[in-house]
Amino acid sequence: MWRGLLLKGTTCLLQVSAQSSLHQIPFSSRGLLTCSRFLHRLRGTPCIPTRRPTDVFLAHNLIRNYKKDAKSTVEFPLSPITVTDIKLYLRSKDVPFHDGYSCLHVPSVFVDPSQRRDGFSLFVDKTTGQFLCKDTLVEGSWEDLQDCLEVMQKDEQDSLSPHVLLGYPESLEEQEERERGLREVQGIWSRSVPFADLPEEEGQLVKTMFQITKISNATLKKFGVRLFKPTKSLVFPWFGGPDSSLKGIKLLSAQMTDAEKVAYNEAMVPKCSSYFNLFGLALVSRMDSEVVVTGSELDALAVSQGTGLPSVALPRGVSCLPPALLPYLEQFKRVTLWLGGDIRSWEASKIFSRKLGLRRCALVRPGEFQPCPLEALSQGKNLSRIVKAAIPAAHKSIVSFKQLREDVYGELMNTDQVAGVKWTRFPELNRILKGHRKGELTVFTGPTGSGKTTFISELALDLCMQGVNTLWGSFEINNVRLAKIMLTQFAMQRLEENLEQYDFWADKFEELPLYFMTFHGQQNIKTVMDTMQHAVYLYDINHVIIDNLQFMMGQENLSVDKFAVQDHIIGVFRKFATNSSCHVTLIIHPRKEEDDRELQTASIFGSAKASQEADNVLILQEKKLVTCPGRRSLQVTKNRFDGDVGIFPLDFIKSSLTFSTPIKGKHKLRKVAAKPENEEEAQGKADEAPLKKDEGKKEKATKTAKASPAVKSQANGSEKAK
Repeated sequence: MWRGLLLKGTTCLLQVSAQSSLHQIPFSSRGLLTCSRFLHRLRGTPCIPTRRPTDVFLAHNLIRNYKKDAKSTVEFPLSPITVTDIKLYLRSKDVPFHDGYSCLHVPSVFVDPSQRRDGFSLFVDKTTGQFLCKDTLVEGSWEDLQDCLEVMQKDEQDSLSPHVLLGYPESLEEQEERERGLREVQGIWSRSVPFADLPEEEGQLVKTMFQITKISNATLKKFGVRLFKPTKSLVFPWFGGPDSSLKGIKLLSAQMTDAEKVAYNEAMVPKCSSYFNLFGLALVSRMDSEVVVTGSELDALAVSQGTGLPSVALPRGVSCLPPALLPYLEQFKRVTLWLGGDIRSWEASKIFSRKLGLRRCALVRPGEFQPCPLEALSQGKNLSRIVKAAIPAAHKSIVSFKQLREDVYGELMNTDQVAGVKWTRFPELNRILKGHRKGELTVFTGPTGSGKTTFISELALDLCMQGVNTLWGSFEINNVRLAKIMLTQFAMQRLEENLEQYDFWADKFEELPLYFMTFHGQQNIKTVMDTMQHAVYLYDINHVIIDNLQFMMGQENLSVDKFAVQDHIIGVFRKFATNSSCHVTLIIHPRKEEDDRELQTASIFGSAKASQEADNVLILQEKKLVTCPGRRSLQVTKNRFDGDVGIFPLDFIKSSLTFSTPIKGKHKLRKVAAKPENEEEAQGKADEAPLKKDEGKKEKATKTAKASPAVKSQANGSEKAK
């Protein structure tokens, strides 16, 4: 109620105040929304996250500005909304609506009824309640829309001013940054050259470099693609808003790799977190009922030229489909997802079809005869036939092998891609696990104080740097300390000793698809799961790390056996990983073991359920040896993908907080004897070797008997090698 009164007061303020006063105090309902979050925090309740990068709290004469990347923190929604709740509320307010595929269509409350071009131009997301008005670009949360409807009903108004929720207070620094970005966009766009204005030889050379020789100049002109000569980059414009003005650009550069393949590098202006665009959307008319969604701008060009159908490209490829773009796809009765020609694009197609609505989506299965659209056009294939042959995304609960046959063949043909994303910092882990795969559950354990969090943060950072959208749930250490560890691992140096480099590395680190839950300490499993589901929908999370399981057990019923509680929690995570096609890494503390004993799968606390449900079991071993104290190694004791298990050593580098795999056979303990200076000395030592062989065996046996079992096995291995 109080939020509605504040909104009503702001509406009156906007109607009667002069523009000069509004510039002096940039007060808007977006500021009221942040004020409401502030009051929620004072009341001890969780707040509702938004994708706005800045919150500004305004309280009369007190103005406090601070930056907060809300996109990087995932908080539990104040009151999880359901589509049933939304429909009941709209009916109670006599608001008509249409039930769409992923949104509810409502008449816009920010446009006068006599001026509405489309009767239902406001879209309410069925999952989150977030709304967007396509006519005015006003957006906000479900609570914002409720407050607007309450004010309209009390004042008996037909509409509200769009300025009530449009825009938000900016600090001077943010305003300068936004204006600088717009100037950069306009500068690059004005200096770029249309392909029709290029000399024929130069244009053909550029097309050859980007492998788009089959794309005509007419198609490039239709989509507004240009060439930025200083960097030899293609320029893809982002036209948006009611006036279809230039909102941003994407620069695409190409270079040849060692394998004689073309590697593309992208740069977005404005920065990636603010780039919400469906390339090609400006060419779609209101009468179009079919669209092809691609994973890149070049593929969208190929589809448009090869089929004549409307085609759009996702802003971040197959890694993410932002829910903010879903309203723009609501008008289409058929959406064909042709995101590429590999396994990763196929998995993304199945995930995105859930957001878009299974009953209207069709998927182009990758294969030898159905590569990505650009390759298909270059090979002279019939793109229209491929799009028409796309399989429906909706499926029944029971399938036959005939329906699975092509999927099985695809996995056999692309074994390396099926194995998952490879680690770049841990090649030995690739040898055993083959890669990081979606939909799996990994259980990770290790002795207390051995560096479990530090190691798993680098493991997750490695994947995140390769585009795996990652969500961290750290209940043991706070997010600031965790982010400090990961930033140090990312920069591979101690930034406290090089503070002048902090902004450089922080800017690069900020672009990673990395998010953090705001929980700390003991949490209820239902709260955590709701937040994870929320993050998977909003940010297409592929990897969730929970550190650690024990912090979710204290909130459960104390009268229930703790092992039963743990089994229930593990079962919930197992179900979430499978249903959401998301990899979950679960850190579990081990049982109390003797210091001189190595951990095993049975050492995991409550190991029966954990080891059964897990696809992978990783153990961080810490061997406290006399000859080599504190030596760490990573052991894989379970690998459901292909059964390979094994162990490999780790070296901890304290300056960068990273673990690295040492080179095989080059242990420092063995580098004792000096190299002979000449051939005569070497020959003399060779003659003495047989005489000292027996004495060496006795001496080695004596040392082995005194050492730990791990040293015994190492000594025995050395004897066998000799």
